[in-house]
Amino acid sequence: MGPSLARPRASGLWLTRCVTVNVSDYLHAAASNDPDGVALVEHRPARREVTWRELDAAVDSVARALSGRGLVAGQRVAVVMANRIDLPIAYYGILRGGMVAVPINPRSTTREIGRMLADSRARVVLCDEAGVAQVRDALTDDHRVGVVVDGAAPLEGETSFQSFLADASGAAPAAPPDAEALAVVLYTSGTSGKPRGAMLTHRALIANTEQIAALQPPAMTPDDICLGLLPMFHIYGLNCVLGQAVRQGATVVLVDGFDPSRLLDLIRDEGITNLPLAPPVIAAWAGRDDLREKLGHVTTILSGAAALDPDLAEAFRESSGQQIEQGYGLTETSPVIATTHGSPRDAHDRVKHGSVGRALPGIQLRIVEPGGGDAAAGDPAEIWVKGDNLFSGYWPDGIDGPDADGWYPTGDVGYLDADGDLTLVDRLRELVIVSGFNVYPFEVEDVIAEVDGVGQVAVVGLPDEETGEAVVAFVVPAKDAPADEAVLLEAIDAHCRTRLARFKQPRRTIAVTGLPHSATGKVAKGRLRALARSETLGLDAS
Repeated sequence: MGPSLARPRASGLWLTRCVTVNVSDYLHAAASNDPDGVALVEHRPARREVTWRELDAAVDSVARALSGRGLVAGQRVAVVMANRIDLPIAYYGILRGGMVAVPINPRSTTREIGRMLADSRARVVLCDEAGVAQVRDALTDDHRVGVVVDGAAPLEGETSFQSFLADASGAAPAAPPDAEALAVVLYTSGTSGKPRGAMLTHRALIANTEQIAALQPPAMTPDDICLGLLPMFHIYGLNCVLGQAVRQGATVVLVDGFDPSRLLDLIRDEGITNLPLAPPVIAAWAGRDDLREKLGHVTTILSGAAALDPDLAEAFRESSGQQIEQGYGLTETSPVIATTHGSPRDAHDRVKHGSVGRALPGIQLRIVEPGGGDAAAGDPAEIWVKGDNLFSGYWPDGIDGPDADGWYPTGDVGYLDADGDLTLVDRLRELVIVSGFNVYPFEVEDVIAEVDGVGQVAVVGLPDEETGEAVVAFVVPAKDAPADEAVLLEAIDAHCRTRLARFKQPRRTIAVTGLPHSATGKVAKGRLRALARSETLGLDAS
């Protein structure tokens, strides 16, 4: 069973608007309301679609199959899949059976997948061809799990996904009707150290779904055809896109991988109306002369997962004629905290420059000074958040969650103006966000330090037009390092390619004579960022 989770003080928003206690109840409602409507579409490579009735039945099969394997409520099931129809089938089936889903990036390294499987103590892993090799290599005699393979031939002892669905011999799904039951463990670098599993209850996921649904005008409607490009092992794609679409009964077109021109053709051909995106996609499209035609059916564009540069948003608007709404959130908040959707506009239909909008209904914000007091309007300080959508701490014991009054310090710095609009300024901690994915420098530094010839290393994040931020590593060669720095840098790059997921690998690795330090002996990473921006890379060991 999962841990007993403390109940934050409820605002009552979702309780008054929704009697749902299990996230999969939304799917059952959609299947009852529109059984023959198209729920999901994929192109892998042939076009495939499923109706709400078919999706609901397949989810029941997953829940029964897991029950037939002896799993009970609260036990963890990992999902290591790229965006495809079988991912929502697996996800909702796990929740309907009362188990806990552990979504994992299928393109993570063997080491990363192995650590998450072991830490979560997953009993079964459902994986596809994108992640099956890493899953197999990650399993050890000390941690054996049942492996269900989708899109690839199973090995001895494994089960194909289709056989798994067909062998639904377990009891009918009977998840405990408790909104405080744990639903998802999502690994995030969070606020310190190596990635930890954020514990999201059904209550938290449902609350954010209802908070988004309460926006006016609606962010998504039952008539929408929504692009499912954002990966659904990430909270943005999982709950903000898939979860909201299922709640509304909107169709989702699932896409794995980004080809700028082909995706625009798909958007036009499928008549997609709702585009949840991340800044790298917007950067790739801005300025294209075919953008207005390809986005002709689109009515809503939302950018999230990382900060969107205001100048990029304006360039996109000029070439597409489309206003981009922005959102701000965290894995720990399920995820959306604030959005410009529905915020007041000026005479030119623009929101305030640099603003990420206002808090969703049912979410409270504070801007907290280091001493614990509230900052004045317009003064930047740490953003604190409170709402039913907050997580219950980190796996497995719920540490570092909301305080006794329900407030959670985000680690982000921002300010609220007199109208209640939020603007982000910086982050208190050293987290680097690459294409919406968290990278903690400590992880990368540990891997680089394993390379022979590395004396010291420091990793920072720098702004990047394509990915929002990029990882940059500064390395001081050891005394026994190769005389040719290029040999050492190539060895570091090769080692990182085998030990780190691609988005965590340094975009640049720079050999320096020394690292700058603060008066307390810590590496002065702010100076490193400034020096890298100015291309002044001959650092003194001060």
